[in-house]
Amino acid sequence: MIVTLTANPSLDRTATLDRPLTRGDVHRVGSVTVEPGGKGINVARVVHDAGHPVRAILPAAPDDLILRGLDALRVPYRTVPLAEPVRTNLTLTEADGTTTKINEPGPSLDAETVERLANLLVLESERADWVVLSGSLPPGVPEDWYANLVKALRPWGCRIAVDTSDAPLLALAAEFPDAAPDLLKPNSEELAQLTGVDAESLEAAAAGGDPSACVAAARTLVDRGVGAVMATLGGAGAVLVTAEGAWHASPPPVTVRSTVGAGDSSVSGYVLAHTRELAAPDRLRLAVAYGSAAASLAGTALPHPEQLNTAAVTVVPLES
Repeated sequence: MIVTLTANPSLDRTATLDRPLTRGDVHRVGSVTVEPGGKGINVARVVHDAGHPVRAILPAAPDDLILRGLDALRVPYRTVPLAEPVRTNLTLTEADGTTTKINEPGPSLDAETVERLANLLVLESERADWVVLSGSLPPGVPEDWYANLVKALRPWGCRIAVDTSDAPLLALAAEFPDAAPDLLKPNSEELAQLTGVDAESLEAAAAGGDPSACVAAARTLVDRGVGAVMATLGGAGAVLVTAEGAWHASPPPVTVRSTVGAGDSSVSGYVLAHTRELAAPDRLRLAVAYGSAAASLAGTALPHPEQLNTAAVTVVPLES
């Protein structure tokens, strides 16, 4: 089973615009969708649609609309109750795939709720192959919470993936190797935060066919105890670095309609591939296939297995 934690879940409202967004102007909306979201929720939805056992952990009131959405999608979950509704995030998508996100901070969690959420996660991890810690932390949650969770989960034998950014990511890295996860999934900006390199140069070099700088940056994290670093690089694909080697995956040609959920879908593909005992290059291949499929879908739609083009993903080994 795969368990996901979303400490700051959201109702994702996506509005599709018929022309490029202009500040201060009036826009007409072509369509609006509302889906249960948050990075861990997205991972759980993709894993569930792939037919693999999954359980989402989140804080939410018993009558919250996000739970109605999860019920409609038949995604299993367990909750710690909140008095406030979860946040609503707004995504504006344009015809060329440009995506603008406006995210609320989310309700503040008190110390008791934070502790109950951690205890519930540890309880569920006893039956898990993977535990995925994803997304931002809401107000009231300490910046080093993910680091503490990794250390608390480690004795239970499950593998741990982390996908976060900014202060929680830096706090996690400050506790390496004790808090080093089995999978860390940064994008180019987050990889730059961790290693002090320039994010734009990383992605530009990879787009030009030279991912060596990304590999070198990721290698420093593996040397500090991280099991695998999968750095997603937008249209340039992704690199995977482990103690055994490094690989670069080029995505299939797709028309990008929305980048929402692409990174979460990549995480889903990786952990699904690992549960199938696939080798590292094939784990990367499935991850990129999922991420590319997500980018080709409108709004907050997430990919199903039949929408993947795994055969069109090219994976090559790299020197590291």
